[in-house]
Amino acid sequence: MSDVREYRQHRFRRPPGACELLIVRHGESAPEREDAPFPQVDGQGDPELSPAGREQAFRVADRLEHEDVSAVYVTTLQRTAQTAAPLAARLGLAPRVEPDLREVHLGEWEGSFRRHMAEGHPTAARLLAEGRWDVIPGAEPDADFRARVRAGVDRIAAAHADECVVVVVHGGVIGRIMAEAAGTDRTFAFVGADNGSISHLVVTPDRWIIRCYNDTSHLGRAFSTTAEPLT
Repeated sequence: MSDVREYRQHRFRRPPGACELLIVRHGESAPEREDAPFPQVDGQGDPELSPAGREQAFRVADRLEHEDVSAVYVTTLQRTAQTAAPLAARLGLAPRVEPDLREVHLGEWEGSFRRHMAEGHPTAARLLAEGRWDVIPGAEPDADFRARVRAGVDRIAAAHADECVVVVVHGGVIGRIMAEAAGTDRTFAFVGADNGSISHLVVTPDRWIIRCYNDTSHLGRAFSTTAEPLT
């Protein structure tokens, strides 16, 4: 018998004390219309899901209902609660609200962001070039956005050591979470997650580990191009 030791490759396992976050971007929300402004919550646009977004929510539920999920988190904005509802009902869990993971505040562009981007507003080019939301007049300062997103994730992870949770959030927030995990200031490198997509993050006491970004395999071809621009 050989005395040579072998060292196999092994699949990733969640480290002791870590928390796994299955981060879902909310389903597609209602279109922006000049004649029907979105309702607002604390100064932020609060559209409901579109019919396509509701279908995406059910497909997310189909994908995740058999995972060992300890909790479901949403934000203060209704599109996340509506996206989480089918999954939470199947799991028998009441969604919890984490206010610090609400979408970045867009200042003077709240309720008009999509129009300005589609029409090529001069600030839109600067926004993309600099990769900062706060080039928009009155928008949330970049440092404040980073700090609260970090705090929200840390708070959830601390409450769920050795557990897996689903967190339904927004495109800008996902971009910030992934950039934080990757150790980069380039938030916009990860902005553009599809509606209904799932990203996978493992939070340990020492680091954040990206396991997956923007998985849309559960959505099918019908929803492969339905993501809203940026937020």
